[in-house]
Amino acid sequence: MHDDLIARAQAWLAEDPDVETRDELAKLIEAGDVTELAERFAGALQFGTAGLRGELGAGPMRMNRSVVIRAAAGLAAYLKKNGQAGGLVVVGYDARHKSADFARDTAAVMTGAGLRAAVLPRPLPTPVLAYAIRHLGAVAGVEVTASHNPPRDNGYKVYLGDGSQIVPPADAEIAAEIDAIAALADVPRPDSGWETLDDAVLDAYLARTDAVLTARSPRTARTVYTAMHGVGKDVLLAAFARAGFPRPELVAEQAEPDPDFPTVAFPNPEEPGAMDLAFAKARETEPDLIIANDPDADRCAVAVKDGADWRMLRGDEVGSLLAAHLVRRGAHGTFAESIVSSSLLGRIAEKAGLPYEETLTGFKWIARVDGLRYGYEEALGYCVDPDGVRDKDGITAALLITELASELKEQGRTLLDLLDDLAVEHGLHATDQLSVRVEDLSVIADAMRRLREQPPTELAGLAITKAEDLTRGTDRLPPTDGLRYTLDGARVVVRPSGTEPKLKCYLEVVVPVAAHDGLPAARATAAELLDAIKRDLSAAAGI
Repeated sequence: MHDDLIARAQAWLAEDPDVETRDELAKLIEAGDVTELAERFAGALQFGTAGLRGELGAGPMRMNRSVVIRAAAGLAAYLKKNGQAGGLVVVGYDARHKSADFARDTAAVMTGAGLRAAVLPRPLPTPVLAYAIRHLGAVAGVEVTASHNPPRDNGYKVYLGDGSQIVPPADAEIAAEIDAIAALADVPRPDSGWETLDDAVLDAYLARTDAVLTARSPRTARTVYTAMHGVGKDVLLAAFARAGFPRPELVAEQAEPDPDFPTVAFPNPEEPGAMDLAFAKARETEPDLIIANDPDADRCAVAVKDGADWRMLRGDEVGSLLAAHLVRRGAHGTFAESIVSSSLLGRIAEKAGLPYEETLTGFKWIARVDGLRYGYEEALGYCVDPDGVRDKDGITAALLITELASELKEQGRTLLDLLDDLAVEHGLHATDQLSVRVEDLSVIADAMRRLREQPPTELAGLAITKAEDLTRGTDRLPPTDGLRYTLDGARVVVRPSGTEPKLKCYLEVVVPVAAHDGLPAARATAAELLDAIKRDLSAAAGI
């Protein structure tokens, strides 16, 4: 076994085109570090509906140039088999370690395979790539990003020509083509032949952002903005300037791209501590709201003054605020969300007489809803201009929420006042999450098995009226690894994360409210119920 492992590592080393990962692997072989080598050669990073994502380093279980070249070659073979030979593939990338290398390798592989390739001019937000695919009539797009993952990670996200991310069976078909590649030497990689785009695509995207706002709407709300060490700043500032909003106050320590993300443990606005610098800037400058993007700027976080201090709004709160704003502006079309997001969106759509759809988790599903006008997911993802970007877009979402804050400001009101109105109108929809990050993935599998074999009959004293194992699919949803419990006045969805080593449990309770003066009591009731559900669910899952 030991000799076989060393032989496989040496074979990988022989074809690795990257001097850094070659040196890294050579040292592991020389040191005879069997434990580390076994981990890196335990299989291969699996290409799935999120594309690829993993830790940077040498070997097939890590993100590196060898893995990316194979992924690009597999995608090229898939496109050619599906009648797209000669088509255009557009490539974007963020500012993480190795992102530019992975983008260049992808362009070279596409060119060598007889496709045309165009690379965005510099690290730019993921929604600019999603926009460029349809704008340029591409047959596919690739974004090199690990979004809000830790600094040591990178990833590879694939879109097809409709501008939305791949879904089954395309992922499995591309994975099969990747597996069929014998040696890297068999993959032609010319040194040139692809196009590096100029700013025309970015300018077209920015011109499109104007369309999400209402002509002559108020543009007075003042913002503090953090790019979370990512690529959002320049594009967001340009979009805000075009729209005529006051220039956002920047969180200077996080404004410029930095692949080491030095001020945060995780570069995700949802993680504890990530927004501390933005809150400090807001205490100093007293804006109307705080806007944060994640590092590739496809997500948008919003924080508001609540009493004496600042707090992050939940993704579900922002999702319902944007929906209410669009309804009031007379939006037509389908409102959609994933099954883990708040059921309040369905209530808002129903009252407005608009079609409503629930999908599996991820914008790859939301973006495919027929007649989509607005889609959101609780993990801070909002699609407010589906004709322009068929994916979540943290730039246009920031524009729209700032327009709403401006309209409310003109009336002497805030986003929190509108949330209160929605609670009185539709019931208080309170959401929370029980999220467990693990080192050992078997912990997640064990928890899911325990819940399937011994399902709870009640949580927080509320009877479970319907228990669904989503691996079987439903009449509206394709199969997925998840469980959904419907309770009297509550809902729970449990699923393994598709992008991180986490088990995620999404909780919602709905408490009726007769009038505004009943809100404090309703919030207290909701908080107690959510805590009790968390406690009971933890016990049932053994986590």
